[in-house]
Amino acid sequence: MAARSAQYQGAEWFISPQQVNQRRYEALRAYFTEGLTYAEAGERFGYTRWAMINLVRDHRAGKLELFAQPRKPGPAPGTAPARERVRGQVVKLRRQGYSTYEISARLSAEGTPLNRTSVAEVLAEEGFGRLLRRPEPQASSASPATPGRDTSLPAAKLLDFAAWPGRLDTTRAGLLLAVPDLVSLDLPALASDAGYPGTRVIPAISWLLSLLALKLTRTRRVSHVDDLLADPAAALFAGLAVLPKKTALTEYSYRLSHGHQQKFLAALDKKMIGAGLATAEEAVFDLDFHAVMHWGRDPVLEKHYVPTRSQRARSVLTFFAQDSGTHNLVCASADLSKATQAREAIAFCDHWKAVSGSDPKMLIMDQKVTTQEVLGELDGRGVKFATLRMRSASLVKYINSLAGKDYTTITLDRPGPHNKPKVHEDPAVRLTSYPGTVRQLVVTGLGRDQPTVIITNDDQVKTRALVQQYARRMTIEQRLAEIIRAFCADALSSTVNLNVDLDVMLAVLAQALTAALRARLPGYAAVTPDTIQRRFLETPGQIITTPEAVTIRLERRAFSPVLRSADLPPATPVPWWQGRPIRYEFA
Repeated sequence: MAARSAQYQGAEWFISPQQVNQRRYEALRAYFTEGLTYAEAGERFGYTRWAMINLVRDHRAGKLELFAQPRKPGPAPGTAPARERVRGQVVKLRRQGYSTYEISARLSAEGTPLNRTSVAEVLAEEGFGRLLRRPEPQASSASPATPGRDTSLPAAKLLDFAAWPGRLDTTRAGLLLAVPDLVSLDLPALASDAGYPGTRVIPAISWLLSLLALKLTRTRRVSHVDDLLADPAAALFAGLAVLPKKTALTEYSYRLSHGHQQKFLAALDKKMIGAGLATAEEAVFDLDFHAVMHWGRDPVLEKHYVPTRSQRARSVLTFFAQDSGTHNLVCASADLSKATQAREAIAFCDHWKAVSGSDPKMLIMDQKVTTQEVLGELDGRGVKFATLRMRSASLVKYINSLAGKDYTTITLDRPGPHNKPKVHEDPAVRLTSYPGTVRQLVVTGLGRDQPTVIITNDDQVKTRALVQQYARRMTIEQRLAEIIRAFCADALSSTVNLNVDLDVMLAVLAQALTAALRARLPGYAAVTPDTIQRRFLETPGQIITTPEAVTIRLERRAFSPVLRSADLPPATPVPWWQGRPIRYEFA
């Protein structure tokens, strides 16, 4: 094609593209409509016979564009009618000494708006230089969601119901559906037991509720709190007239330590056990790590494996413990390092013993959560475990030597095609650094390319129950991913581990609240947290305040019938509202 194009374009290099297209059109027209031969048409318009043959072939193949494409509506490319209309006015205002900011503001006031970038371009084209003086200070932004600028909203302070209007519209009335369960968990006592500090103006519980409101409303970062400043529901949720701004919330997080979070979680777990959100009798937990990736360049952070990136990257390593019976989070931490991460299983056992009075009965975890030495410590404490074994070269050789008759088929109580795996069991296998022997199960048919090798120190549990319990861990990992996504735990709030530690603690509290609300909603026992947020917590409505109570009137939505039949308490006194009860109505 390149050779053919050069053949009939050789005489066209010195004329414009429009003339070239016109010439080709006339040559093709002579050939097709006048019946001239290749040689005759080419001779008339300056082409050789073969150039004409190639021209006809390309035209039939649709490779020639002889006509200009129709132009889209609007100004011609390279023109700016709006800028040209006010060019004279821009020049006049500059000669009067106005800056680009002031010129843009005056043009907007006159009904001929032009942004300051276009104003600067006009001034540069007209030969004007930059003014040396700075623009006059602008008034505070009227929009509370304008990032990076002070707003006209008052400073955060405690709520005064006497100064509140009788009725306020809000886009997040559903956020206040979480208040009864916060009262049930006795949040003021939790904050007091943990020793969270307050300030002269704002108590500790209002600081925590302000941060919790960001989690429940899917606000990704503390710096995005501006999105909630204009909404009265978020402020009422925290017992404030206005939420603290991002600087205040960030500074408050700097005052907290890992000890505050651990004490709060210990007190919270006791309340969750009492409310049925965690099980003390079964006490089977899934443990896992999650690396929260940092997108900047910070040499202080260690590198950890990030599954979503399939590589090691600078990140903050977080730890989560999930109750396998209720699927609720009971513990989280971000105060980790490579040197201490292997002992997080022991730290969790200490935490749960302080909460319930006894060690967990069983821990289910991935092979990289801890080491064989720590597994020996767990066995010494009487804690049962189930984890995977690394497939070494010798173990792979042993697995390959097994024949079909060495496996036994079992049936799992789970849907899908992978409910009949085959298992080969060794009752006593020695590991390199583990004191004693473990029970080893080589499992095929679970949907993995390679056999799964499970090791445990539990000799009493049946093979079928053990395989089914570990196979369920695959769904546990999915549930953890849903929680992380719903409460934005994957947004690195700081390069300081302790600030991320506060973030994951709030994720545990937020997940407990959505689980409690989910239990009140008929037919929603197994939905994900983001479904609760989207369908119910983001319901708009009105806040009606009287001296006797605070009434939340929820507007009609597609899922209002579910709320109408929900087990919502009729009136719950709220301690951080000076004891005023909260009630719900439906439009």
